Amino acid sequence: MVSANSLKKGSMIKLEGELYSVLDHQHFKPGKGGAFVRTKLRLLKKNSVIEKTFRSEEKIEDAYVERRQVQYLYEDGDQIMIMDSETYEQEGLSKEIVGDALHFLKEGMDIEVDVYEGSVINLIPPMFVEMKVTHTEPGLKGDTVSGATKPATVETNYTLQVPLFVNIDDVLKIDTRTGEYITRVS
Repeated sequence: MVSANSLKKGSMIKLEGELYSVLDHQHFKPGKGGAFVRTKLRLLKKNSVIEKTFRSEEKIEDAYVERRQVQYLYEDGDQIMIMDSETYEQEGLSKEIVGDALHFLKEGMDIEVDVYEGSVINLIPPMFVEMKVTHTEPGLKGDTVSGATKPATVETNYTLQVPLFVNIDDVLKIDTRTGEYITRVS
């Protein structure tokens, strides 16, 4: 058990039998009354976000979540296959657990997973990935409007907005947290 005061971003807690990840927390001490902590929590099972307020001295059940290194192998129907980097055991994960991270996974890529009570509950891709552009319209000569963008599709069929100078076969660095273009890799 942990007190509400000790919650941090990224902490895992258990409320009413469900597992939550702390997205944000703020400590308040009003002029009158006791202190309290406002939190934003993500319900991992449904990937939904709720807001909850705790009294600062309130005890909350913490959850031990192990982070493991795995390798992404391939996509198989409604699952993806991963392999534990230490034991070489293969496991299938539901695409619901993977979520939007699926757009940034390439075969053979090293990723991390969160494991709770023997089950994978979350998949964490690298913060940045390099992807090759497979389709984009050519930029027009003389079109030099500052900040102009166009859509580009990368090798995982993910489409994002890129600057006009990006061409087919260029390799892009993409931020997996936002899905946005960072830079062109030479």
